Amino acid sequence: MEMNLPNKLTVFRVLLIPFFVIVLMTNCLGAASKWVALVIFIIASLTDLLDGKIARRYNLVTTFGKFADPLADKILVISAMICLVELGLIRSWIVIIIVAREFIISGFRIIAAEKNVVIAASYWGKFKTTFQMIMVIMLIADIDNVIWQTTAVVITYIALILTIVSLVDYIIKNKEVMMDRKTEDGNEG
Repeated sequence: MEMNLPNKLTVFRVLLIPFFVIVLMTNCLGAASKWVALVIFIIASLTDLLDGKIARRYNLVTTFGKFADPLADKILVISAMICLVELGLIRSWIVIIIVAREFIISGFRIIAAEKNVVIAASYWGKFKTTFQMIMVIMLIADIDNVIWQTTAVVITYIALILTIVSLVDYIIKNKEVMMDRKTEDGNEG
């Protein structure tokens, strides 16, 4: 496994997750805990933006990166959302829908890989991830201001809608992956 800069950024993002969760959930730094956790989450989110841009720009795309980058994103965002449920900052049913989407898409990708089909990330999926990260940032900050709170709710529902739209988009674009085709000799193809 080649550990180029994009892959190092992905690994760094994964390594930040436990620190983020511990700081956010234990209040170990007192009143500063949520702000330190927020900074950690923002840094981790920015590594997501950077690793992909660097990998594509300098032709450093690797098999490890294709696997680990989206996985790191999912672990980061889902960990944050589970913490936010525990803190009473997001409704559990919203997180359940978002997590269910990730399981469904992961299942699609596993089946596609068995058929030697690569399912590329879509723009809907990228928008979904961006809005989920913005949502997490706004919810962690939890600023006691009507405009902030209203915006956080709107962003949460946009993230939820994009989650559903991106799922439908993946299913429509990749429905043939789920089809079991029979060959002329009657075997599955």
